[in-house]
This record gives sequence, structure tokens and C-alpha cells, in this order.
Amino acid sequence: MNTLFWFRRDLRLFANEALIQALENGAKHAIFFICDKQWQQHHTAPMQIDLIKRRVNYLQHALAQYGIRLHVIAAPYFCDCVTELMQFSHANNIAHIIGNREYELNEANRDKAVQAECDKQGITFTLYEGDLIAPVGSVKNQSNEMYKVFTPFKRAWLKQHQDSHFSVPPWPLSDNPISIADSELLHSDGCSEKWPVDDDAIARIVDNFICDKLAHYDDVRDIPSVKGTSGLSPYLALGMVSTKQLLITIQLRYPDILTTSKSKTFTWINELVWREFYRHLIAEYPKLSRGENFNEKYNALTWRSSDADFNAWCEGRTGYPLVDAAMRQLVQTGWMHNRLRMVVASFLTKHLLIDWRRGERFFMQHLIDGDFASNNGGWQWAASTGCDAQPYFRIFNPITQSQRFDPKGKFIRKYLPELNHVPDKQIHFPHSYLADTQSDNHCYWPAIVDHKAARERALAAFKV
Repeated sequence: MNTLFWFRRDLRLFANEALIQALENGAKHAIFFICDKQWQQHHTAPMQIDLIKRRVNYLQHALAQYGIRLHVIAAPYFCDCVTELMQFSHANNIAHIIGNREYELNEANRDKAVQAECDKQGITFTLYEGDLIAPVGSVKNQSNEMYKVFTPFKRAWLKQHQDSHFSVPPWPLSDNPISIADSELLHSDGCSEKWPVDDDAIARIVDNFICDKLAHYDDVRDIPSVKGTSGLSPYLALGMVSTKQLLITIQLRYPDILTTSKSKTFTWINELVWREFYRHLIAEYPKLSRGENFNEKYNALTWRSSDADFNAWCEGRTGYPLVDAAMRQLVQTGWMHNRLRMVVASFLTKHLLIDWRRGERFFMQHLIDGDFASNNGGWQWAASTGCDAQPYFRIFNPITQSQRFDPKGKFIRKYLPELNHVPDKQIHFPHSYLADTQSDNHCYWPAIVDHKAARERALAAFKV
């Protein structure tokens, strides 16, 4: 009887305790499902799908060196995964299936269906909490309920882990490699090629961040013209790196990192805790996966349905330089700076009063690091409809945000070259953009909304 490992969004070899356990149980087979139709329903970005396929190709070769065959099987929808998994298990005499848990509603329902079929067939199905440092359900308040405010969640999370000394099981080596047929390799169109997928390159990115950037992260993380962020978000979203492994590596360099939560070096750890917070929420409240407001009192909020304004936001034509530059960065690169994600989300939901769900979907359709829990949490935070969200009266001013975080307009000019001629002090303000630099017939578009008027409109709508 054999053991099978099921890869999901945990596309890593190292610090993958579920995979290690499968190998210790003698696993010689692993499986990954290409769920094109389901990904389409989930609005998964083509660039992220390309990154997934490139990583799976890499894993096929890497696993073969250790005598493990990774089978890639088409299963258009999650329900097809159940059928294909059972057929594979019968054909290969599988007695135990091991994987890492996923927390969104569709994924949880898929796993319930798998569990039911495994019970019928006498197959053991085991899921690990491989995507989290604190397992779902382990951080509760005194009433044994999920925290609804981040700060007390963080305090409890830190208290739980401050004295913890994590370890990562060693990767078992094998001298029994097998070959992989070329027909099993997935086609990649290369649109994600700027993001390496081999373990050596990813390890260098991790080391570069921890050794060179982490100490200064708090100082530069909000400046979009500087590469001050970790660059790890796509790898975290797809589980190519482990949050636990990252924490272990950081603790080796900063042993007191969890007991100095007010230090600058803790700032990035704080982002990891936010990530955990949103995953705990997704697991605790299935309604979030159904697109519902966390804060139900905003169900009565009347959103505007202006397609013209929404399209202007999507295409970077709002008339606010920082907002437009950020949206062009997203569409052109598949990634957006974290500070700018907050700015453009606030602009859509407060200045334009357009439903946060439309922005959430657009982000998922373009982000290479698209992650449902974090994306949903971030959008509901910006829209003031979420758990521990910003107050509805807090409305980012895109002009002052631009002046503060892109004072010389370096980022703006990178994505709005038509503004190269505008002086630094004027570049932050809404004005007519020179849209056609190749013609004497200058084309302009105005700001689609006045900041003061938009703010008053949003305040009135949210008060009602």
C-alpha cells in the first residue's frame, strides 16, 4: 500500500512538513491538479497561472532526482479533483493521501468531499496546517472565539510563539532518481519569467531581504520608487516558501524579534501576523468567501455602478497621478506596491464609491501574488466593511499620499512618462495629462472626481 502527496498552494520541497511526512511513509508519487475552469471562476491572474506551471515543471524535475514522480492531471473544477484523485488512488494502490490544508470555502468543500470518498474507500486522508505558523483555531480570546480586532490577535499570537523554538525537518535525500517524460511538462507562455522559480534563486531572494533589507524595511517600505519590500509575496501566495521557515531564518539573525514588537525590525513580522489573521478569518467566517461584508451593517450601503469611472480606474485614467501610475504598474507588471494598493483601493471605494468587490476581482485577475484571504482582507479594510477595518471617515487623499511617498515623482514618471515635463511640486495634483506624445494634437483627460466633493459624498453615504 502506497502514500500519495497532494500539492496545492504549497509548491515547495523544503519546510514542507506534510511532504516530509509523506516521504517518511514511503511516498513515491505526488500529484498536482490543473484546475483551469476553477481558476477562471476564482479570477486567477494568467501571470500567476504561468508562475504555477513553471514552478510545477521545476518540481517535477527536482522530485525526480529523489525518486518521486509528480503527476500533473487536468481537473477543470474542484469536483473533478475528487474523481481523479480516487481513480489515481485505485490505480496506484494508494492507502494514505497527505496534503496541506486550504481555508477558502470552495477548497474546504472540496476537501470535505475528498474525505467522504476516502472514508468510503478505506483511504486515510491527512491535512496539515502548512501555510500557517499558528494553526487555525489556536489563537482565540478568553471566550474561545476568534478575535475581531487585529491588535489583541497579534498580542495573543506573540504570547503563543515568543518562547517557541521552531525547527524544520531535513529534506530526505535519495540516490534513486527517475526520469520524467517530456509530455508531462506544462506549457508556459513566459509572462511570469521575471520571477525565478528555482530554489537557489528563491533562497537568494530570501537571504538578500533578511540580510540587506529587513533592518531598513520600516524606513523604505512605503516608498514605491524604491525596492524596499521583500519581493516574496508571489512565493508566499503559492507556498514556494514557508512562513515558518522565514520566521526561523529571521530569528537566527534577530533572536529577540518576537519580544521586540515595537522595533523597526519587527515591522515585516507584523505583516506576516496580518497574513495569519486574514487566514484565520477566512476559515472562521465562510461568508467572506461568498463575497459578503464582514461588517453586516454596511450591507445597506448603496454603491455607485458607474462603469465609466470603474474603467477609468482600471486603465489609470482617473486624473490623479499616483493612482494612475499605480494602476498602470499593476496592469503592466502583475504586481503593485503595498502602499499603493491601499491608496487605489481607498480611491475606488471612497472617492468613486464603487463596490469593493469589483476592485477585489480586478486585483485577482492581474496580481501575480493574488491571495484570496489577504486580498479580501485588504479590500474590506480599505472599504471599511471588514474586520478591524479603517474607519469609514478615513479617506486617503491621493495628493498628500503622493507628496509624502513619491515627493519627486520618480514612481509617477516611470509609469506616466507623459508627465516627465511636469515640475516635482505640480506632479502630484490632478490636471490634464498629455496622453499623446507622438502627435501635435495633444489629447487630455481631466480628473474624474474632485477630492473634496468625493470625500463629502462618501461620508454621507457611509453615515446613512
